[in-house]
Amino acid sequence: MNGGVLAALLAAATAAATAAAVAFAYGRIMRRRRSLIAQEQSLQAQAAAVAAERERIYRDLHDDLGAKLLTLVHGAADPALADLARSALQDLRDVVSRTRGEPGTLQMALGEIRREAEQRLAAAGARLAWEAADELPDPALDAAQALHLYRIVREALSNALRHAQARTVRIRVRRHGGALYLDITDDGPGVAEPPGQGVHGMRRRAEALGGAVDWSSGTVGGTKVTLHFPLPDG
Repeated sequence: MNGGVLAALLAAATAAATAAAVAFAYGRIMRRRRSLIAQEQSLQAQAAAVAAERERIYRDLHDDLGAKLLTLVHGAADPALADLARSALQDLRDVVSRTRGEPGTLQMALGEIRREAEQRLAAAGARLAWEAADELPDPALDAAQALHLYRIVREALSNALRHAQARTVRIRVRRHGGALYLDITDDGPGVAEPPGQGVHGMRRRAEALGGAVDWSSGTVGGTKVTLHFPLPDG
């Protein structure tokens, strides 16, 4: 066997080995790709199942617990109990809607706060005085930020109605530098800081917003609750 033939045989063997190695590597890649696709499809199916179960729980909460709270709102003989049920119903609706990740902005949140405050105060025979500065910014709020804001204002209103027996509540919103200031002032006797776990919850929520909440005497009597927190970018 001459050298040319031997070289050709070696080249052919090398090419065959290379082709076999390439085919083997390609086969491994394709098997890995199919495995990854199957894993992704499995994860998507699990996520869809979790989302469906979460939606079912939300629906059950809203239809069952929500209906019971609404019945209590309209049927309670005690106005304080009716307001407590109304507040709990709003908390439930917040949890359902905000946990779904529904988008929102500061102006949308303030609009909902104003509507809810007007309804609660009117039901208790009280009045809302709403003061919002012109040209307030309207950055996006994520679900957690919006929920913290709602809960702080809601608890302040509850304290004004239950502890101060307020007849008028002023909510004032303004911007100072890069922060939003929101204060709630009642015309009650002027409780420096109401007792209970609600206050601790308000402090924790204000801290989660990157701000703080404090209590002071109102300029014309009553109690003023002031929340301030840095405005989100955007």
